Amino acid sequence: MTPLEKLLRQMIEQEGPMRLDRYMGLCLGHPQYGYYMTRDPFGETGDFVTAPEISQMFGELIGIWCATQWQAMGSPKKFNLIELGPGRGTLMADALRAGKVMPGFVPAAHVHLVETSPVLRRMQKERLGAAVAWHDSLAEVPAGAAIIIANEFFDAIPIRQFEWRQGHCFERCVGLGEGGLTIGLAPVKDICAIEAAEETLVIEEAGARNAIAAEIAARINTAPGAALIIDYGHVRSAPGDTLQAVRQHRFVDVLDRPGEADLTAHVDFEALSRALSAGGASVHGPITQGEFLRAMGIAERARALGARSGAAAEEARERLAGEAQMGNLFKVLAATSQDLAVPYPFVQA
Repeated sequence: MTPLEKLLRQMIEQEGPMRLDRYMGLCLGHPQYGYYMTRDPFGETGDFVTAPEISQMFGELIGIWCATQWQAMGSPKKFNLIELGPGRGTLMADALRAGKVMPGFVPAAHVHLVETSPVLRRMQKERLGAAVAWHDSLAEVPAGAAIIIANEFFDAIPIRQFEWRQGHCFERCVGLGEGGLTIGLAPVKDICAIEAAEETLVIEEAGARNAIAAEIAARINTAPGAALIIDYGHVRSAPGDTLQAVRQHRFVDVLDRPGEADLTAHVDFEALSRALSAGGASVHGPITQGEFLRAMGIAERARALGARSGAAAEEARERLAGEAQMGNLFKVLAATSQDLAVPYPFVQA
């Protein structure tokens, strides 16, 4: 039994069954036992690999996108370059290096990282230096012109799950059974906005995600700005259970060894788009990650890198943009101030 599981059992004994979003939040972010608070989860020796760790090409092409958006914003002499959930700092380092091709972009950028993990903050500081500001939330970042990057950030924001069974709605909660933690159902009212159905449906509700999206929209609606969101998920809202746990590159039960596995759920890009639009932003996309990277020139960049590194660059390109790998599963969504033109490559979408 992990220390967090012991604590969770005590909490459930005292307070009753726990909503899934609270369980997920504690598993990932408990200040002492939370998954992201205690480890570096990335890379082949960790639990999963993210796109920036696969190849420098990913961060470089995002850096080029950010530089062109900065130019579209009128090339402000000062702007906030914000990353939500910046991992090891790899994406930001690669983006800043690539952004040097645009005169004035890097000197104008004030880098802000929204990161709660002390372990990852130390790694980010080693990679990016001290001339970076860290924050626990987006609300702490100073106002002003901004470009916001969120790569594999929204999938880790806690969700709630409901079951619709023959005209009745129940919320999934974590409780205690004979074998330890278990998932059960609690009846609820006025939650499942679905017409009566005979079959059992699972509905995921991501209010916390949508609140962050609305916050992003409000920020870029009051000052020139743009946001680029990359994550795995579905283009249209639909019922389904997408909550998953990963440890050592393998799927495990979401209740198995709490605090020692990454918990995520697929992002509903339609719901995210609605939240951004309601907040006043212009929304573009989503398109697939493969479409985005190909339009931004990943094939040409892979050939240039391949001249020095051989087949590794081409293998990374296929892994990032290939339809059978990350290229289709991951989607890319952009949001901009209403007075800005549709950003490339979303003009083709």
